[in-house]
Amino acid sequence: MLVEVVPYNPQWKKSFESESRQIAKVLGKNLVVIHHIGSTAIPNIYAKPIIDLLIEVKDINLVREQTPAMVGLGYEAMGEYGLVGRRYFRKENPPGIRTHHVHIYEIYSPEIQRHLAFRDYMIAHPEQAEQYSHLKQELAQKYPEDIEGYMDGKDEFIKRIERKAIK
Repeated sequence: MLVEVVPYNPQWKKSFESESRQIAKVLGKNLVVIHHIGSTAIPNIYAKPIIDLLIEVKDINLVREQTPAMVGLGYEAMGEYGLVGRRYFRKENPPGIRTHHVHIYEIYSPEIQRHLAFRDYMIAHPEQAEQYSHLKQELAQKYPEDIEGYMDGKDEFIKRIERKAIK
């Protein structure tokens, strides 16, 4: 997978809102709330142009029944994909470029707090967000075709910010 980070794009918020409306129809009464997370949710920083949605549902087991409708929206169902209690979906556009990640958790999962705390901390601390933006740019240049190297390079920074944010 090509690692590309680009300048902040205000369209990301609109893309999140549009996708949220479609997913809300699919999840129906099981839906609690949909959050915009990841770097595209943090103003003014470089990001991979992929919209991350964190979704809280009442019953994670009902997502299995809703999966065909998610597939109907163009998503690939990935199951837990390495994280117990999560249901993960990803979407690509017609040329095969990834556009969306959906992370679904049952309400009150500790993973929800972790993701939201990081996002909110970065929004509240623009100087830290700028450091993160620079790190992402450096890693994308260093690992242009190595998503694992890119992700590993961000890991320490993210964990440090999460510890600050969750205090």
